[in-house]
Amino acid sequence: MIALVDADIIGYRLAFACKEESETTAKHSLNSYIADILMCGVDNTFSGCFVDAWKLYLTGKDNFRIDVAKTAVYKGNRTAPKPQHLAALRRHMVKEWGAVVVDGQEADDAIAIEATKLGDGCIISSVDKDLDQIDGWHHNFVNKKSYYITKEQGLYNFYRQILTGDSADNIIGLRGIGNITADKMMKEAVSEQDMYKICVDAYEGNVERVLENGILLWLRRYEGQTWTPPLEETV
Repeated sequence: MIALVDADIIGYRLAFACKEESETTAKHSLNSYIADILMCGVDNTFSGCFVDAWKLYLTGKDNFRIDVAKTAVYKGNRTAPKPQHLAALRRHMVKEWGAVVVDGQEADDAIAIEATKLGDGCIISSVDKDLDQIDGWHHNFVNKKSYYITKEQGLYNFYRQILTGDSADNIIGLRGIGNITADKMMKEAVSEQDMYKICVDAYEGNVERVLENGILLWLRRYEGQTWTPPLEETV
């Protein structure tokens, strides 16, 4: 079983945690943190399997989403200075842990593409809710819980985000719509076409806004993929 690790979050968490420490101490802390993630990647909800390999992913330069975002600047709300040691920790993960730097898209996209290829032969290790649109095994390395997402659950999570948006990435959803309200709106949906229609209706027929959010939120399942709405059901 291979762990696909969201190293972006690890880098930021450790850089913030060690901002008052030396670079050497920060690197040692990073090593311990990653080792702990890999050793604790299995809990009692994931019995019978174990992690014996890993791939770490870091987001690099450029991102196709920047050109897609029209309603608001993609991640335009991230104005705070980056934490001390972040660049050094990223270099360390590349050199010592074999982390892959992903250009043109995000680390999450690369994780999703690899997870689609490997199926249940991998487990996604992250705390990012965006990855919950990917079916398969997941491990939250903060609360140390593992869980399984079905294809249907993954689609539901994706369309719910179209309604709610994503404040972390400055993706604007419907005003006043959180997960609880979105769940109520989608409770009658039985197919992807139903979910899509609910979103279009909620946006008062503004298909362009739904399409924009969908492309921004969708994690690629293969290289170069752009999300498109589902085809209408045929009788």
